[in-house]
Amino acid sequence: MGLTRDEILRAADCRPEAVSVPEWGGQVWVRPITAAERDRFEMRFHAAEGAGRYENLRAALVAMALSDEEGRRLLTDEDAAALGAKSAAVLDRLFDVAKHLAGIGPAEAQDLEKN
Repeated sequence: MGLTRDEILRAADCRPEAVSVPEWGGQVWVRPITAAERDRFEMRFHAAEGAGRYENLRAALVAMALSDEEGRRLLTDEDAAALGAKSAAVLDRLFDVAKHLAGIGPAEAQDLEKN
């Protein structure tokens, strides 16, 4: 038998994952972004033009995905600029986890870059 509407809407499918960040002295939680957040993230970079089109892309996704242990966002979209000043190695590691949890694979990343 298939799932009901209520079962689908109640499903806890955005569980955060702990990621060690020794450079920051501990661990952080990275949660899967929602479908609406992913759409907003993709539209932001599709709508931008010019050479700076992908500026702070990693920080933008990481800002959306960093959460507390319960999955509540820690940062706002506006915090992405400050986050972009952090270590590229740390952001790359967190970006990779956030991409994976958001279902952004190589094909989706290529589409984002092409468009």
